[in-house]
Amino acid sequence: MVVGVPERGEPAVVELGAGTGAFTSAIQRRLGGRGRHVVVELNARFAAAVARAHPAVEVVCEDAVRLPELLARLGVGPVDVVVSGLPWVAYAGQPPLIGSVARVLSPAGVYTQFAYTWTRWAAPARRLAGGLREAFEEVVTTATVWRNLPPAVVYVARRPRLPAADGEITGP
Repeated sequence: MVVGVPERGEPAVVELGAGTGAFTSAIQRRLGGRGRHVVVELNARFAAAVARAHPAVEVVCEDAVRLPELLARLGVGPVDVVVSGLPWVAYAGQPPLIGSVARVLSPAGVYTQFAYTWTRWAAPARRLAGGLREAFEEVVTTATVWRNLPPAVVYVARRPRLPAADGEITGP
């Protein structure tokens, strides 16, 4: 999930849906005190817990759909990496979410999204995978991570397509 976080420089990393902070901890280890790490968590209890556990992280309790406006308000952008721990169901009825992620990434930006292996064939998962292919030039699915319980895969999306004037994602 965090392999896209650069090992050098001062990257801007945004994490969506930190939950209890498992990815937050891994991102912080990889950053090693460099860059800027913003967590967007809708659940106030999770947001408060992550903020307590990781004082160097900027934790914002908001909806990720408003990501471009939120990051503009914080003075963050373009973003090098977006790591999403949001469940597939969070994208249901939220077509702007993938577009919001694509709009905040730098041209070389990377977006990672995990999914439980057993959900990949469900309708919401297929819609999300299709949305990723529309919004990004390259989408790769990792091998199944069997050590994770339940087993999971990671979607790695690179090179966001440019948004058109009306905000819709278009091809190159």
